[in-house]
Amino acid sequence: MEDKIFKDKVAIVTGATRGIGRAIALELAGLGAKVAFNYLISQDEARLLLEEIERLGSQGLSFKGNVKDYQTCREFVEQVRNYFGSLDFLVNNAGKTSDKAFMLMDKEEWQDVIDTNLTGYFNMSRSVIVTFLKQKSGSIVNISSISGISGIARQVNYSASKAGIIGLTKALAKEVAPYKIRVNCVAPGYVETDMTSFLKDDVKQKAIESIPFGRFGKVKEIAKVVSFLLSEDSNYITGQVIKVDGGLHTSW
Repeated sequence: MEDKIFKDKVAIVTGATRGIGRAIALELAGLGAKVAFNYLISQDEARLLLEEIERLGSQGLSFKGNVKDYQTCREFVEQVRNYFGSLDFLVNNAGKTSDKAFMLMDKEEWQDVIDTNLTGYFNMSRSVIVTFLKQKSGSIVNISSISGISGIARQVNYSASKAGIIGLTKALAKEVAPYKIRVNCVAPGYVETDMTSFLKDDVKQKAIESIPFGRFGKVKEIAKVVSFLLSEDSNYITGQVIKVDGGLHTSW
């Protein structure tokens, strides 16, 4: 792909101040996109990301708000459209975990993860879709997880939310394809992030041994796949789930 292939394009990346989301925001900015992102807590992290986006020669916009709230998402999207004048891409990435044995999981722990990881994706996608339909263009990439494909013990809430994202992707892709809108999904395996850094050494080693490539993925490797799915190089790809997991999950 050429340098600055996203020049004059506007992208929203949710949950972008850390980990995979941050890598995606910087990847898109480096390719010329103007990048808007939301954050929930740390204004300092948001400021640092804005500075990095600008160092890459692009423009950024930060917005404090929780994707769990539908009205907040609508306000975020409206602010992006007013600020940049257009909108081309949405990367749904914001998410959380609350791991616990199912027999000990209470309803609040279930609902909080579902509301963030699945309903949050609905809220953002619903907030951009009318714009995309009117302009007959646009691309959405949803970040799911191998957990949503194969399931992981003690992650029933997380696995359910990530599986739901895959269903959302496939159904919406079919619905909006006549309008030249594409919707795809990336399902990372184990990736070097804050989330995996808290794993105990024995758990981490066992995970690595289960991966054919023998290592965790890097956030930039996920970001590269996202940028491909947003680019014109993937114009005939929609409704797909791209696993980026080092060969961990190879069944259909």
